[in-house]
Amino acid sequence: MAWNEPGNKGNDNDPWGSGGGGRGGDQGPPDLDEVLRKLNKRLGGLFGRKGGGSSGSSGGSGSSAGLAGIIVVVAAIAWAASGFYTVDEAERGVVMRFGELRPEVVMPGLRWNPPLIDSVEKVNVSRVNTRSYSNDMLTTDENIVTVAVSTQYVVEDPIDYTIQVRDPQLGLDQAIESAVRHVVGGTTMDQVLTQGRAQVAAEIRERAQSYMETYGTGIMITQVNVENAQPPEAVQAAFDDVIRAREDEQRAQNQALAYANRVIPEARGEAQRIIEQANAYRDEVVNRAEGEASRFDQLLVEYQQAPQVTRERLYIDAIEGVLANASKVLIDAEGSNNMMYLPLDRLMQQTGNSQSGSGAGSRLQLNDQQIRDIADQLSSQLNNQSSFDRSRSSQTSTRRP
Repeated sequence: MAWNEPGNKGNDNDPWGSGGGGRGGDQGPPDLDEVLRKLNKRLGGLFGRKGGGSSGSSGGSGSSAGLAGIIVVVAAIAWAASGFYTVDEAERGVVMRFGELRPEVVMPGLRWNPPLIDSVEKVNVSRVNTRSYSNDMLTTDENIVTVAVSTQYVVEDPIDYTIQVRDPQLGLDQAIESAVRHVVGGTTMDQVLTQGRAQVAAEIRERAQSYMETYGTGIMITQVNVENAQPPEAVQAAFDDVIRAREDEQRAQNQALAYANRVIPEARGEAQRIIEQANAYRDEVVNRAEGEASRFDQLLVEYQQAPQVTRERLYIDAIEGVLANASKVLIDAEGSNNMMYLPLDRLMQQTGNSQSGSGAGSRLQLNDQQIRDIADQLSSQLNNQSSFDRSRSSQTSTRRP
């Protein structure tokens, strides 16, 4: 009979070395049911059960309870493991526990929150975000202009950014649109298109930031740029004509200013020169009048002392002044039938050429010398004429019978 045949109870030739019948001494692979029963007992001890029956129904229920316990443990471990998360350096976490806001802000690092109980919203507070807006607007001088604006912003308060407004970016777009329309509506078209862009951008940022603070969005606007401002396409050609006309006007104004800057100083200098000449003429006339008055007073004193001599001297001075300006002199010698002509201009020219080396300071001396020379010549001519007349008269007297 073989060693493993049924009914061979006394056979001790078991190759596995069981040493007796039954499963008590079996050293083979463990039975799965037995493992589940042992685990069920342990879990039953954990959950307060004292033990199980030996019936088949009790064994089945114990196996089901053990499997459920395993599932519960595995689910608990998975639930706990899913609560770990990481917050980056540029982020902040906002925690909601059963929908209620927790006041603390989660800082960067490895964090844990109970899943399905707490929900964490991560907000980047370091990234600079950009939003753009463009539309046609009406200026204060009733002109239509197309304005394109770009806005840069950061999240300053992550709690307000997450809780206060449902869509913060939509609120920012509406605030920027309102601010742009308000500022552009109070500005002229020239300022929006040319030199007023920086001021318009600053006013838009200030007004939009006040809206953000009023709404409590937690957004801080860092910069607003007016990227483009131009008239609509339908009137672009007419607007270019206006720009060219304005440039021509500015060029004409610059030319006029240049001409004015050149002419006005010259006119002022000429006016100052005329004023100085008038002042000099006034001083000259006044001084001459004062000198004549002083001279008359002195002549009056002399005239009172010697009237006849003074009268003759004044007559001689007057005649000298008149004859000094005459270039020709006609002399009618007494007792002669011929009138003598003296070319004073030629005599003065000869005298001037002979004394051309003298300066202007000796003009009065030259005139006196000329007068003396003329007087000498006149005296010699008169003597010659008298001699000639006397000789003729003597000849005539001798010829008479």
